[in-house]
Amino acid sequence: MTTLFLTVGLPGAGKTTRARQLAVEHHALRLTPDEWMIPLFGEPDANGKRDVLEGRLLALGLEALSLGTNVILDFGCWTRDERSAVRSLAESVGASYRIVYMPVDPGTQRARVARRQSLAPEQTFPMSEADLTHWRALFEEPDAAELDGRGIGEPPPGWRGWCAWAADRWPSLG
Repeated sequence: MTTLFLTVGLPGAGKTTRARQLAVEHHALRLTPDEWMIPLFGEPDANGKRDVLEGRLLALGLEALSLGTNVILDFGCWTRDERSAVRSLAESVGASYRIVYMPVDPGTQRARVARRQSLAPEQTFPMSEADLTHWRALFEEPDAAELDGRGIGEPPPGWRGWCAWAADRWPSLG
């Protein structure tokens, strides 16, 4: 059975480093939006294009899973709803699912972000202290049940299923 690995955490947590390791260990396709955004658009979000890119990468990942290739989505997925939708999609193509949660304390995060911005500014984007604080407030830490892969739960009210929710979240998912 193929596996979808989802790296979860804030910027500077070490998600991409861990995703690279997992790609080697599991002979997996690694899909990292940050590595596409700046070369394609010159910025990290580009007026909503990140959601479009993530949708295409997610669709590609699902296709790879259905063809027998392990996949690593290096997306961050800050909300439980995003993670539940991705898990549901992985299961819909017969794949297993594993969250790889990378917690990071604020001091370590600031130091890693500063180092990344000083060593390779062309490969990253500016992140202020206010950004880091704001993003930390938005982040929903996975609980033990989620990390153990127990129960996806229902989508938010008004959605007929996780596939419909995901298609709205990532408009190019299809």
